[in-house]
Amino acid sequence: MVEKKLKYIFFFTAIPLLIISTAFASDLSLHGFVQGNYSLNTAGDNPDGKDFKWSEERAQLKLEAASDPFRLFIKGDAFHDNIDKHSILELREGYADYTSEKWDARIGRQVITWGVGDLLFINDVFPKDFEAFFSGRPMEYLKKGIDGAKVGLYPGFVSFEFIAIPHFEPNNYPDSNRFWMFDPLAGITNRETQAPYQDFHKAETALRVYRDVAGFDTSLYYYRGFSRQPSIMPDNPLAPTKLTLFYPELSVYGASAQGRALDGVLSFETGYYDSIQDRQGVDPMIPNSQTRYLIGYQRQLWEDFTVGMQYYCEYMQDHPAYVQNLPPGFPQEKRLHELASLRLTQFMIHQTLRLSFFTFYGLSDGDYMMNPEVKYNLTDSVWIAVGGSVFGGGKPWSQFGLLAKNDNVYGQMRYEF
Repeated sequence: MVEKKLKYIFFFTAIPLLIISTAFASDLSLHGFVQGNYSLNTAGDNPDGKDFKWSEERAQLKLEAASDPFRLFIKGDAFHDNIDKHSILELREGYADYTSEKWDARIGRQVITWGVGDLLFINDVFPKDFEAFFSGRPMEYLKKGIDGAKVGLYPGFVSFEFIAIPHFEPNNYPDSNRFWMFDPLAGITNRETQAPYQDFHKAETALRVYRDVAGFDTSLYYYRGFSRQPSIMPDNPLAPTKLTLFYPELSVYGASAQGRALDGVLSFETGYYDSIQDRQGVDPMIPNSQTRYLIGYQRQLWEDFTVGMQYYCEYMQDHPAYVQNLPPGFPQEKRLHELASLRLTQFMIHQTLRLSFFTFYGLSDGDYMMNPEVKYNLTDSVWIAVGGSVFGGGKPWSQFGLLAKNDNVYGQMRYEF
């Protein structure tokens, strides 16, 4: 409730600021869109008995005012959810920029993207909306904004990007009313969630250091904060009656490089996930420390046709300690988790028609996700898209196997102005 109030306060104070700024702005712009987005089940009803994963009408406004060296930007959505029968006002982004020759700063709600992965995130530790991704919403809604400050420094030999986040924003996972999900403790309904912090003394911090190295965009990363996926702590490991969802402390140390090679674009990324609260790996309720790796390759094989491939793995540290302390009845994770992805994209009819296919395949568990999509630009302002999300394979608790009963087809239509 407090978070929603803060969003509304920021939204309604940012709009007057932008209006006032027109008095001195040398550049003012207004853009936006209206959109319909619908996702229909193909593998059965939702747990709540309804047919749709997503059904909404949405309008967005983007206002920008600039007068060097300042810039103000706000992106707000208003939408009606046809499933839950309510309307919502949402601040997507709202920030102020200051830019100079050697440094710049941004304060407010902003979307931050780090790393080189295609839908695989190692050093991009910022919040995601996976329900949006699995229910067939436009890809821009996968990323969530953070409320914080970003400062860039450019001394010449290398560049720095520092981020401070005083308000924690978790990932958003599929809603249990709309998605069938594996839950080993489904019978325990007495649950509460602990926020990781409520003040500034435990604010998240992140640093990126980057420069060009031999034609490759190279970055080093550091993050200190919390896991954005909650862990579960039972009140009694043997006979639990209450579950507490909490966000363990986490540090991430990583690196990435991306550049032209082998007639295409080659990408590398790695990260070490330091589980601060359980570095010995003896607490099965807290994720063990991990080392994560990614290698990707993208190439245009012929005109307007591109193929992209990725190999990704997670290596769990202290796996024997994890196995030894795992409570009875809980599914056991493997020490090495491997995943591959493939993206195919073909443009046609003067690039107004896009045919795309994206898939994940779990090399460790045999589970998969497939996402075919057709998008057509009717005019410069109007486009429609039709696609689907198909899940399956593996164990009921594997990454995509747990979504096996949630196949859906979706449609999107947008008018932009």
